[in-house]
Amino acid sequence: MGIDLTAISAAVAAHGRVARVVIAEIAGSSPREVGAAMLVWREGDSVRQSGTIGGGALEYQAAARALETTGLSRHALGPELGQCCGGAVTLLTEHFDAARLHSLQADEVLARPTGAQSDKPLAVQRCLDRARAQGTRPEPQLIQGWMIEPVEKPQQDLWIWGAGHVGRALVNTLHPLPDFAITWVDTAQERFPEQIPANVTQLPARAPHLLMPHAPKTAAHLILTYSHELDFQLCHAALSHGFSFAGLIGSDTKWARFRKRLTQLGHDLAQIQRITCPIGQKSLGKHPQAIAIGVAAQLVTLLNKEDTACRTHSSASTG
Repeated sequence: MGIDLTAISAAVAAHGRVARVVIAEIAGSSPREVGAAMLVWREGDSVRQSGTIGGGALEYQAAARALETTGLSRHALGPELGQCCGGAVTLLTEHFDAARLHSLQADEVLARPTGAQSDKPLAVQRCLDRARAQGTRPEPQLIQGWMIEPVEKPQQDLWIWGAGHVGRALVNTLHPLPDFAITWVDTAQERFPEQIPANVTQLPARAPHLLMPHAPKTAAHLILTYSHELDFQLCHAALSHGFSFAGLIGSDTKWARFRKRLTQLGHDLAQIQRITCPIGQKSLGKHPQAIAIGVAAQLVTLLNKEDTACRTHSSASTG
């Protein structure tokens, strides 16, 4: 969770002045976590938005006044808004235009005052120094009137091999998640849909397995082409190249045959078993969207575990 400067830039380019509302602090129960944000802009006589801070009366009121106010505001979710969460949230509303974006000094972290104060508090500098020393991104947080947010960047390269029904469902499900940088591969241009999400890299290739060496060795792969033989070639290429995760669509029978053939090619059985097959959750069914939901859950869970392990290691190393 962080500030998505790419999305803000695109919104400013399309709409001029844009408001961003972010949850800066919570007390008790809240519909969303600190760092959850939405963008708001005017389109004719209407107010439009993307993203969410939890919906309901809080979001409705925040969106309605986002373009007319800036700074911090505190909201009791129970008595003020008639919501049953029972907690309170502090919202930070900021306005962005081309000049503001140009003036921002941000690489990994954006720290800025929320009001008139200008001098950076020592507590803020300590937070930034600690994150830099540990090699981790700080959590979004409000410290002594300053808002700290990591700049949102993809944390995981994800290569999706195949643009059939399941591949399309996976791209539609995963591309809104900011943690994934998606590369989408199939054998011909006409196998892709006409509209590709702007943050997805499309690569048509007659022999997809020859592209495997171009993927980072830390990439995750989802292999689901129209051909069992193409799938097998990609499994062989992935094992030869290296990966952080590889998932293969198919039955237990298909995977048993693949394991035998991959062993005959000289791959170690322990390495072969790193490929996950079948992918998804059987209990959800075989509809492409159901498969995509199960696979998305697998990937997000894996990414969160790696992030937690990284933070724990960094904390222990500096403790």
